[in-house]
Amino acid sequence: MSAPSQERLCEACAHLSEADPALAKAHSEIGPPNWRVVEPGYAGLARMIAFQQISTKAAAAIWGRVCDAVGEITPSAMLDASDETLRGCGLSRPKISHLRAIAEANTCGDLPLETLGNHDIDDARARLVAVKGIGPWTADVFLMTATGALDAFPAGDVGLMESYRLLSGDQEKLKPKDFSARAEGWRPFRGVAAHLLWDWINAQRDRDIAPVSTG
Repeated sequence: MSAPSQERLCEACAHLSEADPALAKAHSEIGPPNWRVVEPGYAGLARMIAFQQISTKAAAAIWGRVCDAVGEITPSAMLDASDETLRGCGLSRPKISHLRAIAEANTCGDLPLETLGNHDIDDARARLVAVKGIGPWTADVFLMTATGALDAFPAGDVGLMESYRLLSGDQEKLKPKDFSARAEGWRPFRGVAAHLLWDWINAQRDRDIAPVSTG
């Protein structure tokens, strides 16, 4: 697992604050973001796949059952587990197919998950999205959180676009293509920008749901 140092995050935030007033606002309000970290190997990516498109609570319950049924989450363990077992844990058929495809690619060497951080980011992303079940969003989030890639950026992330809209004071979110173009100005720290935007909007949501003191 890899994460940039606090010094590096501060350096990146200073760069981003000069590049974009919206990011400067986010940084001034929350400081350097907390960097999300996942395991760099198969288990970390498999968990990401399992958690997609369902609530966090439901995904956590399903993943807990998978871990209990399979044991250590490795490519071989996932390939050896029967469809019946995995379906019984709550995994959908498409997710089982994707988890197996990733396991096979990792086993044969086409997708060296444990060493992706040693590859050029464009090559690493290309290797990821070449595997069934890994889209651009998943590839970029995995590169950010598993390898510490500072410039990986999930441009189509709805939360990022909404956060940027609120910080910019715009009435409507930028379209994904326009948002990607805007993010070009944040290189080489687009991954830090993503964490800033995520942390800022999460802080707003936490503030909005905080109980009102009556004391």
